[in-house]
Amino acid sequence: MSWFYLVLAGVLEIGWPVGLKWAQSSSTRWQGIAVAVLFMAASGFFLWLAQRHIAMGTAYAVWTGIGASGTFLVGVMFFGDPSSLMRYLGVLLIVAGVVTLKLAH
Repeated sequence: MSWFYLVLAGVLEIGWPVGLKWAQSSSTRWQGIAVAVLFMAASGFFLWLAQRHIAMGTAYAVWTGIGASGTFLVGVMFFGDPSSLMRYLGVLLIVAGVVTLKLAH
């Protein structure tokens, strides 16, 4: 279950940068902040659960890797963030690192 909790924590990690992005607009400022705080809390809770059986360094690296990669993809798909082969290669390297940490656990 710990790896499930960790992946869930990583996916929830994507929500708080999205909330902060929404908070940039004055019309959705408070909703965006609320979304960011909610996702931070949920992500942190599941990271806490995962760390009961997964080493702290591994858990943190996987958590941030999923969050960073997912946030990059959400930014490109929904917010018009720049996209290039080198940026995708960078995300692929992050994912490769996360997979390596999982396999080495």
